[in-house]
Amino acid sequence: MKKLILLLALVGILASCAPSSHSNGGELVGVGGTAWGEPAPYGMVLVKRGAYNMGPAEKDSLWGNLRDSRGISVDAFWMDETEITNSEYKQFVFWVRDSIIRERLADPAFGGNEAFKIEEDRDGNPVKPHLNWNKAIPWRNPTEDELRAIESVYRVNPITGQRELDAAQMNFKYEIFNHTEAAKRRNRLDATRRVLDTDVKVDPNEVVMISKDTAYIDEDGRIMRETVTRPLQSEFDFLHTYIVNIYPDTTAWVNDFDNAYNEPYMRMYFAHAGYNDYPVVGVSWEQANAFCAWRTQYLQASFGGRGPAFIEPYRLPTEAEWEYAARAGKNENKFPWSGDETMAEKGCFYANFKPEKGNYVKDGNLITSRVASYSPNEFGLYDMAGNVSEWTSSAYTETANLNTSDMNPEYRYDAAKEDPYKMKRKIVRGGSWKDVSNFIRSDIRMWEYQNEQRSYIGFRCVRTQIGFAKGRK
Repeated sequence: MKKLILLLALVGILASCAPSSHSNGGELVGVGGTAWGEPAPYGMVLVKRGAYNMGPAEKDSLWGNLRDSRGISVDAFWMDETEITNSEYKQFVFWVRDSIIRERLADPAFGGNEAFKIEEDRDGNPVKPHLNWNKAIPWRNPTEDELRAIESVYRVNPITGQRELDAAQMNFKYEIFNHTEAAKRRNRLDATRRVLDTDVKVDPNEVVMISKDTAYIDEDGRIMRETVTRPLQSEFDFLHTYIVNIYPDTTAWVNDFDNAYNEPYMRMYFAHAGYNDYPVVGVSWEQANAFCAWRTQYLQASFGGRGPAFIEPYRLPTEAEWEYAARAGKNENKFPWSGDETMAEKGCFYANFKPEKGNYVKDGNLITSRVASYSPNEFGLYDMAGNVSEWTSSAYTETANLNTSDMNPEYRYDAAKEDPYKMKRKIVRGGSWKDVSNFIRSDIRMWEYQNEQRSYIGFRCVRTQIGFAKGRK
């Protein structure tokens, strides 16, 4: 009987290894699998793969624009249809706030209990904290220690006496694995695989130096960032750690404009719900990257923390992706719309910018406008010209065309803390509400330092599309 059972089991194993019915015995048939059809990410539109001539195609001596055009191709990607709004960025800020509270609730010094639910009003302000283990246990008011944990992330303004979120504590820690550097042959752990030329004698003891970004909080609560240079030891050398204070710099409204009364924007633009649908500003390139990392984590958490096997991270668009999306893939488009005019025949403007010297309001706005206030381009993207300039992932260099591929071009440079400041410049695109028409063109490149926070710079996210997208007709 045992022999019969073993025989049947063996037959089952052999049957499972047999070729499929549509194959000839012993012939190559491939390995099957289930393709995961990626759903459209919320609030994003698909920009299909295509090719275009990147950069200005004509010289413009009036503005000093040089002819600097070349053909490039980009793969398909999802892109936010609007700039990230104050409301969306507040979700990030409040998530960081709640994470700090949860950690402190688990700390015995604050009561050692993390089963809190914090009810909020429409602006995200806590109104009535309760404690509830499960449905079987009634709600109760928090203890004095637990309330202290909640109140620890707030401060009382010494001048106004107003209770407000303590922006200095809103620090977000995240890690990014640099797949590109880890994949380069010169960085392989196995020295024999770094050079494929068999005429070259490989030194198995060769020391490969790498640079690794790390960060920590010192005893005084300050963020300390370091770039460590050391011999390659493991794959963890390509895992970079960042800690970023993610609260927008609301003082940008004052610091960007000398001798101007912009205090109401400083006080209200990010804080007041009336501006919720306006693009977030005062956010640096570093903060925008932190938002992308958090948004990726937030998506993965919706899948129980693991996510699909091939989930692509949210990120900032490359300079090439941004221009392709803004111009709707058309070489003749200098703007997100057809033609060189910035307004229709009936006098309606196509974007929020500065129409005349000293006149910001001719287009209907003084500063930023609500996102999607103007018509989208042919790809369905709003405000790709004006409103706010937008960060890209690309580092700035005058010779980018000479240093990048013509397929998915990207000039990336992760500046170390010790690098000269001019090496920390990143590309911004699209122009803003304070710029004249030339600077809201889709083919004009500008730059800003990666740690600067401006009242006219925001961002939007992209995600690489996972296959299945047909080329643009």
